[in-house]
Amino acid sequence: MFPIDFFWRAAQRWPARVAIDAPEGSICYDALADRVAALAAGLTALDPTPQSRVGICAGNSAEHIAALLAVLACGKVWVPLNPKSTRSEIRRIVDVTEPSILVFDAACAELLEGAPGVRVCIGAAQGARPAGSTLADLVRDGAGAPRPVIDLPPDATQAIKFTGGTTGVPKGVMQPYRAWMANIVNQIHAWGFDEHERYVVAAPITHGTSTYILPVLAQGGCHVLPDGAGAQAVRAAFRERGGSACFMPPTLIYMLMALPGAARSDYPRLRRLIYGAAPMPPEKIHAVRAFFGPVLGTTYGQTEAPQVLSVMRPEDFEDPHNVSAVGRVTWFNDLAIMAPDGRLLPAGEVGEVVARGDLLMTGYWRLPEKTAETLAGGWLHTGDRGLIDARGYLHLRDRLKDMVISGGFNVYPVDVENALGQHPAVYECAVFGLPDEKWGETVQAAVQLHPGQVADEAALVAFVRERLGPVQTPKRIHFHDSLPRSPVGKVLKSAVRDAALAALKSVPDAS
Repeated sequence: MFPIDFFWRAAQRWPARVAIDAPEGSICYDALADRVAALAAGLTALDPTPQSRVGICAGNSAEHIAALLAVLACGKVWVPLNPKSTRSEIRRIVDVTEPSILVFDAACAELLEGAPGVRVCIGAAQGARPAGSTLADLVRDGAGAPRPVIDLPPDATQAIKFTGGTTGVPKGVMQPYRAWMANIVNQIHAWGFDEHERYVVAAPITHGTSTYILPVLAQGGCHVLPDGAGAQAVRAAFRERGGSACFMPPTLIYMLMALPGAARSDYPRLRRLIYGAAPMPPEKIHAVRAFFGPVLGTTYGQTEAPQVLSVMRPEDFEDPHNVSAVGRVTWFNDLAIMAPDGRLLPAGEVGEVVARGDLLMTGYWRLPEKTAETLAGGWLHTGDRGLIDARGYLHLRDRLKDMVISGGFNVYPVDVENALGQHPAVYECAVFGLPDEKWGETVQAAVQLHPGQVADEAALVAFVRERLGPVQTPKRIHFHDSLPRSPVGKVLKSAVRDAALAALKSVPDAS
């Protein structure tokens, strides 16, 4: 059995049920299955090579979901391309993975300009005919095609998702079929999805939301696509269209609570509000539960072990001892705490969180040395520090890896430092994260300029934004005559971070 088989079986069992409720109309399971089979045939006709890569760069839509399912159905490898990225970042990923087919919507066409690969457009802007094929062409040409048969081992790659490395060599995480199978089973088990589920697709399909597409469809549920972007549209999907479950970053949850006239009655069918991609402080957990009721849950995972290494169900939060926890280990996986010397530590002791089992990646795309380092000794070394208590709950303490999570997106300081360091006035810089009520963390930079050079904060912010996009752009630039250093000359990030915190605290209205 393969991940796509969950969808095929659901289409056979609930052909007349609505699978996707989009602003432009609803699609039932039988119609979606026919569309996916036709698209799979079309993709295979464009490139019959098994396990060839297909990049998809698009916003959330019913067509995006159908295209993703078609990639899974024909035994190809999905490469999600973040539509919020810059053209250079997209091109870097395309050059590394070499997808033979690129699927995109009109809004993302410019991001893929000049990239190799056969083009397949989701629709066309203002009726214009794009270069290459359209999704509609593939559906028409593949109409009536039988469902493909996949014959690949469990360790074959289902997706290559990228984590960090947008400057220099990016790391493409190879997620195998077995990892997707483990995710699907654990999501269904954890959240109790059934044929009455109406899952609101609020976060990007290119990110964590993708791990919920098949679990909901497997049980005959429906994906509800909001009519527009932003918190207002998400609230309307719950209030007016019966949304019952959703995965989103904490930032969006806080925005929903802050909407004018916000009330629990806006969410009449909500039973599972799952947060992830960033931590939620205990005081925020209490506030969210007070507003939405006992529906909050969370998961812990990484791109290298997608989404569900551990699960924290709403009922787990009833115990006040669990407010700082991220749940207990899921099926088909093991979690442990490891000392620097490789010893597994007993309950209550802090060390690195390590994992093994079906959920793990097979490695990083074409990076064998990095793969061996991360999967040393048969364990995934997560780079997170934490402990497992006597009851089996995982509590995270901090991150060994120098990463900032802002608004649910991972930002690697080295990427921002490399971009900022290209400015002719910058002598050296250090990038770090600071706590933020809205975003979880914000990206900050400490900069030392070359003697005699001048550059203001706005100029440096614009310089980075042009190269990396808004997510990785520092919110503040802190200037130093001389950055603090260790005896061997290394910049002390802890010192610049402490100085930035002190500076922000001394200015109450700083933003």
